[in-house]
Amino acid sequence: MTPVTTPVFDLPDHLADKADPALVAADEQHLAAVARALAEQVADLSDRLDVLRRSPGGKGRGALDRDLEIHRLSGRLRVLRRFGLDVCLGRMVLAAGSEPVYVGRLGLSDGSGRRLLVDWRSPAAEPFFAATHASPMGLLSRRRYRWTRGRVSDYWDEVFTADGLQGHAALDDQSAFIASLGSTRSARMRDVLSTIQADQDAIIRAGSRGTLVVEGGPGTGKTVVALHRAAYLLYSDPRLGPGRGGVLFVGPHQPYLSYVADVLPGLGEEGVLTCTVRDLVPEGAAAQPEADPEVARLKASAEMVRAVEPAVALYEEPPTEGMTVETPWADLWVSPADWAEAFGSVEPGTPHNEARDQVWEALLDLLVDQLNDEEVPAELLRRTLARDVGLARALDRAWPVLEAPELVADLWSVPAYLRRCAPWLDPDDVRRLQREETSPWTVSDLPLLDAARQRLGDPQASRRRRRREAEVAAQREYMDRVVDDLIAADDDGEGLVTALRQRDLRDALVDEGALPPADPDLLAGPFSHVVVDEAQELTDAEWQMLVRRCPSRSFTVVGDRAQARHGFPGSWSDRLARVGLDRVELTSLSINYRTPQEVMAEAEPVIRSVLPQAAVPRSVRSSGLPVVHAGTADLAGIVDGWLAAHHEGTVCVVGDPSFPPRPRVRSLSPEQVKGLEFDLVVLVAPERFGTGVAGTVDRYVAMTRATRQLVVLSAA
Repeated sequence: MTPVTTPVFDLPDHLADKADPALVAADEQHLAAVARALAEQVADLSDRLDVLRRSPGGKGRGALDRDLEIHRLSGRLRVLRRFGLDVCLGRMVLAAGSEPVYVGRLGLSDGSGRRLLVDWRSPAAEPFFAATHASPMGLLSRRRYRWTRGRVSDYWDEVFTADGLQGHAALDDQSAFIASLGSTRSARMRDVLSTIQADQDAIIRAGSRGTLVVEGGPGTGKTVVALHRAAYLLYSDPRLGPGRGGVLFVGPHQPYLSYVADVLPGLGEEGVLTCTVRDLVPEGAAAQPEADPEVARLKASAEMVRAVEPAVALYEEPPTEGMTVETPWADLWVSPADWAEAFGSVEPGTPHNEARDQVWEALLDLLVDQLNDEEVPAELLRRTLARDVGLARALDRAWPVLEAPELVADLWSVPAYLRRCAPWLDPDDVRRLQREETSPWTVSDLPLLDAARQRLGDPQASRRRRRREAEVAAQREYMDRVVDDLIAADDDGEGLVTALRQRDLRDALVDEGALPPADPDLLAGPFSHVVVDEAQELTDAEWQMLVRRCPSRSFTVVGDRAQARHGFPGSWSDRLARVGLDRVELTSLSINYRTPQEVMAEAEPVIRSVLPQAAVPRSVRSSGLPVVHAGTADLAGIVDGWLAAHHEGTVCVVGDPSFPPRPRVRSLSPEQVKGLEFDLVVLVAPERFGTGVAGTVDRYVAMTRATRQLVVLSAA
């Protein structure tokens, strides 16, 4: 953290006029107060955490509350230590003669309760991002800082009224946002919180009910909006808070998730789960691309996913023949009607493997009721029936425990089974979908595996339930002995010890919350809100994986139909309605802030060659560097020359998997660069990326990753 005694402003010589005390003295004084408050809060949080961590863990709810408080305090401490003084984004002046309002990554007050920073997500901070000259929202002026190594290396003032010129603003012809676009890229995405524009801020602060679609071409800030919106919603919407489901952020691939990993923590939020569609099921890590495009098309439909339900239902048919169960007291008859009644007792929506316990309990109830002998204790009879091997085997045959991989593998390897569960398929489709049972899973299989896993539930649920019940019973037995000893030692039979004779108080002594719970699948949901970036690539079947995890149907959908590798016929509303998202609001971003005009002039004809109506965004900046065309033999020299001339920034070589990555240099496939950005992008033999829409989109996407210069190397 910058010491209070060190001036906060460290402006280069060519910006000496901005260092005039009349312009910066008030900021210096305020930021010194911020530094003191930060130091006090860091010390206070550290002390509180030390006390909490040394305190006894406790049991049940007490232990949970302690852990949640440690997590909350640790998160705030990480943000304070991560940013120091640059937690402050800038300031705004709301009225002549009023004190400036300073906006930060989080709210901050000093020891007396004086507000030093307002949280960027609060309503009070909205004008800092949303005010425009057409709608100043009450602002006289706005100042944005650029921080370098904990000190202000530049700042920009925007004045909205004549009153804002009263000696408080240093005006220049370059806004903070446009200036920031020219900065070099790194291996991690930097949040651009201090330079969010009004059109982006309106989307970030939109409500969370229903589905908000944000469409925009390359460089329009879609990913920035999506990440900041996730942080804003967690702060502002009580429906998304801790214990209420939270937010899931879905990206296109792992390089993308690594690139954006630092953004949300930098915005003060560490509770957002991030993943790709592959991560939603265990088989996703090793899944292969589907080799046959026609098979991929068949599996991508929502209709194919619906085949899972009849596939499971075939294993939930009651026996049509009765059986005799022998007991020491009488032989009991299980009729087909008894089986049907037990099968019909399952509560709606219960997963198959968990419902099996309900069928078993209902069946035992029917048999116990049959004997109706007061001389035979019901619990003894029930335990005897539960140990009957023949009855258990009959249930195993009629309602077996099922595993999702085996169920889906059977669909692809048993033609009669697939025809029964997917009668809409013609014989050629059934044959085309067949594969060896031991074949590796493909990406197209993942939605079916996910649907099967949800419909079946945990195959170990029954075993875990029995283990938990045994642990509870053991605790209860121990507490019974403790209570009995206390009662025996009670001389007068009065007071608390007598009350312990009551069964409910004995049970209350058993701390079921302290017993080991089942390991949760964190990505299984449900979530209160889901943000999907590069959403144009999702199939209907993949969409169902996400809709299944968000019962509220609250989504932020970010994408660009022109960047869909397999085309995007129709509208967003049509696509989303097919998967059950019918409350859809459409927004768009049309200004390309990232990609230089020189690069877009080369990229636009590429995409329009296959998509004449593509919404190509308008670039607002020029790098002054032309697109370079050369041969593939020049690759190494071009990369080495650029690195020697530029000591900062990143390079991406696209299309040559043999090119070795090194510090500041990535080597990626066309599919892997989606969502990323680099100072220099070198396309190696882009004519080999493929034909048709997919190949053209790959070329367009790869070209528009460049923030400074593009080099195209042809094989010819």
